[in-house]
Amino acid sequence: MTSAAPAPAAIRVGVSACLIGQEVRYDGQHKRDDFVTDALGAFVELVPVCPEVEVGLGVPRPPVRLVRRGDETRLLGVETERDLTTTMQAWAERRVRALGSEKLSGFVLKKDSPSCGMERVKRYPADTSGQPIRDGVGLFAATLMGAFPNLPVEEEGRLGDPALRENFVERIFAHHRWQTFATRPFTVGALVAFHTAHKLTLLAHSPTAYRTMGRLVAQAKTIPRAELRARYESDFMAALKKPATPGRHANVLQHMLGYFKKTLDEPSRHELSALIDDYRQGLVPLIVPITLFQHHVRRLNVTYLADQIYLSPHPRELMLRNRV
Repeated sequence: MTSAAPAPAAIRVGVSACLIGQEVRYDGQHKRDDFVTDALGAFVELVPVCPEVEVGLGVPRPPVRLVRRGDETRLLGVETERDLTTTMQAWAERRVRALGSEKLSGFVLKKDSPSCGMERVKRYPADTSGQPIRDGVGLFAATLMGAFPNLPVEEEGRLGDPALRENFVERIFAHHRWQTFATRPFTVGALVAFHTAHKLTLLAHSPTAYRTMGRLVAQAKTIPRAELRARYESDFMAALKKPATPGRHANVLQHMLGYFKKTLDEPSRHELSALIDDYRQGLVPLIVPITLFQHHVRRLNVTYLADQIYLSPHPRELMLRNRV
């Protein structure tokens, strides 16, 4: 009697605690985000982090902000000017090390936060008469992204953009697939299979990366295993971070149409081709041609396309391709 297959590991995503409704902000309020909590949260396990509470500042608390002092950025109390930089940085390094054991597949940060902001956080001049500049990064966010450069990270404010939202969620699930792959015995054959399943995904995001990664995999037997794994992961996640534009999606769909040249009747091929053009012109969302392709792939058992992650990179219930 064989034992049951192990259950797949949960997809774990870090999140600024205020975004899931925890009342941890300086004013005792929260910034609950419905997409993160209700939509994404239905498919992943959210791991909350609040740097300012966890470093011991309490709720409510005096607000803090980033301040420019020469070439340095300091974290100071707005009213007290208490310097919390060293304390926050030391805590962030410890917390990020601990998060390494959580095997996170992504992280959603609170925009504009002096601890969690991913980009364009206000940095105030030491001279209070000057104007702030939006060129800062939250201290925890900087430590997190520095420690895990391949981790998909996004701010909740940017997730209101349908294209950025779809890209971020696609990267979460792709990173989780790589993490799962990396737990198994690493062989060149296994890497070839992983790469093959993601070929059309890579082509949609970056034709250049599609070609360079193809050469990397072709040379796999000549590269030390540890170096190969590290290079592939870095290149894979960097490629997916590049936006998959409508033009590149349309090119991928046209490429897919070639697999039906001998098996699909002419009216059906014409219908697919017309839908690709409609999508390219912005008349229909991506889900429309994708759905018809999925139908013909199943009906005609086109194995290569059936195995492509591109056709279903994330749960359809999220309806992310209905808006891009």
